[in-house]
Amino acid sequence: MSDEITQSSQTVAAGQLRAFVERIERLEEEKKTIADDIKDVYAEAKGNGFDVSAIRQIVRLRKQDPSERQEAEAVLELYMSALGMI
Repeated sequence: MSDEITQSSQTVAAGQLRAFVERIERLEEEKKTIADDIKDVYAEAKGNGFDVSAIRQIVRLRKQDPSERQEAEAVLELYMSALGMI
């Protein structure tokens, strides 16, 4: 009986593992599709004359908390000032 329980547990664990792996694979494929879509939008923006590096920076900044962004900008300004850039 113990061997049957152990084998049954292993079968269940293997099934769960397979399900996790398959879900991850599906999500990875979705992630690739989304990344391709984002790349296409940047290419479209560039084709319309927009500066893609500036757009990327804006997207990154909009993700940040306003206080974090202000702190990062203050540090950048301090460093630039120390280097005589401003």
